[in-house]
Amino acid sequence: MSKRCYYEVLNVVRGCSEADLKTAFRKKAMKYHPDRNPGDTDSEHRFKEINEAYEVLKDGDKRAAYDRFGHAAFEQGGNAHGFGAEFGSAFSDLFEGIFGMAGARARGNGRERGADLRYNMDITLEDAFAGKSVQIQIPTSVTCEACSGSGARSGSKPKACAMCGGAGRVRHAQGFFTLERACPSCQGRGHVIEDPCGQCAGSGRVTRERALSVNIPAGVEDGTRIRLSGEGEAGVRGGPAGDLYIFLSVVPHAFFQRDGADLHCRAPISMVSAALGGEFEVPTIDGGKTKVKIPPGTQSGRRIRIAHKGMPVLRSKQSGDMYVQVVVETPQNLTRKQKDLLAEFDKLSSGETQPEAMGFFARVKELFGSRSNAG
Repeated sequence: MSKRCYYEVLNVVRGCSEADLKTAFRKKAMKYHPDRNPGDTDSEHRFKEINEAYEVLKDGDKRAAYDRFGHAAFEQGGNAHGFGAEFGSAFSDLFEGIFGMAGARARGNGRERGADLRYNMDITLEDAFAGKSVQIQIPTSVTCEACSGSGARSGSKPKACAMCGGAGRVRHAQGFFTLERACPSCQGRGHVIEDPCGQCAGSGRVTRERALSVNIPAGVEDGTRIRLSGEGEAGVRGGPAGDLYIFLSVVPHAFFQRDGADLHCRAPISMVSAALGGEFEVPTIDGGKTKVKIPPGTQSGRRIRIAHKGMPVLRSKQSGDMYVQVVVETPQNLTRKQKDLLAEFDKLSSGETQPEAMGFFARVKELFGSRSNAG
């Protein structure tokens, strides 16, 4: 049977990068590995074919020779597919991904790291401004005091696994491979507990509720994550604890809207204040208040900036600004005298007092006039 093109075997193009070549190889090798296809002779053949192709194309010199001469470059004793130590090195990362060798090594002493925990916390905008220290209760797994985390009953000790001799890994040969897996008897821990602790049933940990103090720094934003190292779930049989992650949610404020380090609010003002100018007070996020000056002729929607009255910038001495957007309120429920006064004011008004309105209606009149002349 004639050999297929190595590029076709790995489903890559000539001139592909080493990264693309390795990715294609891993994908193919995992698909056709004999352990995933027991008794399938076609998959076994494809697996060997994939290995042979990769051994050639991953080597720069061999790849250049193959590109020039094809399969003939490795005939007559050519070493295109010698699967020795070089092969084992090239495929170690693949086998760890498929067979869990890395996990077996990590569990060789039976000390497994505890899981990370998540805690959702709601805080106010004032808390985010000033920072705070808060006590929380966390239900989690802690090290069993009765056995000190070993999992074995007091007075006894874990024994080395008879199957793996305490290594936590077993090996077996398959064709030209020697594969290493986590020991099925001890799940890669290297030892077994024949007399488990009565308090933790051999896990080395029990469930308890712990009180923790969490410091929230000033300037945190919605979605900020605080990591407390080692405050997560206790490890199995004395293993290191996981981490605790506090996810902060800043609840909406009744007066302020936040934009990064800046704060925004709206304030209604009277038509007279907008026309003549004036000032009023608004609250600030620090619990105080500040004066807002209104220039004469202020239009509705104008934003007035108050420097350094916003939120602090996290882990810095800087702070944002506060912006007050004024909204001119149209008078309602007018008395007869008020209406007469406004009508008199309207008669006395000119383009200088209402330049934007006068300009607008002038342009409208001009537009209607041009249409009339065109008709």
